[in-house]
Amino acid sequence: MGLKDIRLLLTDVDGVLSNGKVYVGIAEEFVQFDIQDGIGHRLATCGELPVGWLSGRVSKPVTLRAQHLKVQYLFQGKLDKITVAEKLCDQLDLSLEQIAYIGDDLIDIPLLEAVGFAATPPYGRAEVKQVVDYVTKAPAGEGAFREVVEKILKAEGKWKKAVDQFHQINRTNVETSTDVFT
Repeated sequence: MGLKDIRLLLTDVDGVLSNGKVYVGIAEEFVQFDIQDGIGHRLATCGELPVGWLSGRVSKPVTLRAQHLKVQYLFQGKLDKITVAEKLCDQLDLSLEQIAYIGDDLIDIPLLEAVGFAATPPYGRAEVKQVVDYVTKAPAGEGAFREVVEKILKAEGKWKKAVDQFHQINRTNVETSTDVFT
């Protein structure tokens, strides 16, 4: 199996979709997300690549961002990520080999080792880099997720269709005065 056989993209959140920094104030937590990764989510949707977020932490900003992007599968507070992925595979009638996963730290290694395609951002831990298939050029929280989406869609021959659909949806949003979805 290879990239063209991927049917689901799962990703860690902190250290992949964000730069891994969490700003905690008296009343709130702040997490920075990148618009390029938001567009990456929409391109995945346009390319019929389901996406799920799998985080060891529970975070209100992550919930809000996932809702805004209409992330299909959101799991928070899950330290045993491989078990979550296995249960999701059972629900979706997929194998772990049909999943791509992006992770950056020790907690991600069991799942990274089990999936069909594993990736990490450039500053992923050394142990993670030893088990992945791909290290992104873009940093965490600055387009690393989108880079993996593009890589998968291109391998599957769905890139042009996804981009065309993305542009069509944006034209429709402008014509109907609805929010652009990044």
